[in-house]
Amino acid sequence: MNTTTNIIVIGQLSIRIINGRNGPFRVGTLQTGIGKFAVKDPILDQYDEGKYDGEFEITSIYQGNYIAGDRSVTEIRANLGNISINDVDDKKPESVDLEPDPIDTDVSEVVEKSKPTQKKDEPSAEKNDDESLFGNLMPLSSRVKLDATVDRKTLRQQSDRLGQLGYKFNPKGQTWHNPPID
Repeated sequence: MNTTTNIIVIGQLSIRIINGRNGPFRVGTLQTGIGKFAVKDPILDQYDEGKYDGEFEITSIYQGNYIAGDRSVTEIRANLGNISINDVDDKKPESVDLEPDPIDTDVSEVVEKSKPTQKKDEPSAEKNDDESLFGNLMPLSSRVKLDATVDRKTLRQQSDRLGQLGYKFNPKGQTWHNPPID
């Protein structure tokens, strides 16, 4: 059963990177005073692996499950709205059993076949790909805030491309910067 009232909690979000069949993806565990929740939100795909202390808006709490090997795993999940990071600990969270990529388990996602890669000596094709990928964010400025409401696959592609272009993600501001800021 989903909750209908958003709540703000103080806690720690531990994000792990898992290598799945669609490439690396991120999952999180939110530890709060009211409980511990699994987080599978697409916005996590922008973050580095680590622990993030702050305030988190929980927009819904529900039961989720997945199959891992010969086990069925049931967990309490939380969807997050606004995230306000106070401190970052880049210590890697403990590794646990394999989890399926949320793209594979989210029925609202449409998995497309990947496009053939462009040759590096085709700058105009690369520019057109960036325009297609980033849409109204083009031309990219030195500070970019991605729209976390786009589908998970697009958000991952945008994050990966910004990294390739030399941008660095700032978790406190939830923005990408080029040149990177400390």
